[in-house]
Amino acid sequence: MDQLRSRRTRRKRGHAVVEMALLSPWILFLFAGALDIGFYSQALTATQNAARVAAEYTSKNTNTAADSTAACQYALDELSVMHNVRSLSTCSASPLTVTATLVTGPDGASASSVSVTYKTEQLIPIPGLAGQFTITRTVEMRLQTS
Repeated sequence: MDQLRSRRTRRKRGHAVVEMALLSPWILFLFAGALDIGFYSQALTATQNAARVAAEYTSKNTNTAADSTAACQYALDELSVMHNVRSLSTCSASPLTVTATLVTGPDGASASSVSVTYKTEQLIPIPGLAGQFTITRTVEMRLQTS
């Protein structure tokens, strides 16, 4: 009777090992996908914030409305959390491009438009996914009147 019980216990342990061996790659794949989605979400949020902060600066007056250099510095400060942006000092080539222009807003008043384009780095190469995404966010703000 005891021998029969010990055989059943060993069989159950064997099944658990086989099940774990079969499911481990899928669990790892799901974990890597969730991690990647988190990093891409962070990139989306950081890019939107960079465009907003740069537009806030450029909307101060007509002299700053088209100041892409200063807008670049504000965008770099916001995107400093992204690994491939930390060492940048300019925003004229990939992975980060920032442009600021003086435009006429929808209400006919002068406005500043800032466009931030950021190319993410490839984190975990998952088959079937693009790996890198290019995110562009444009913010338009009416010029402040004194």
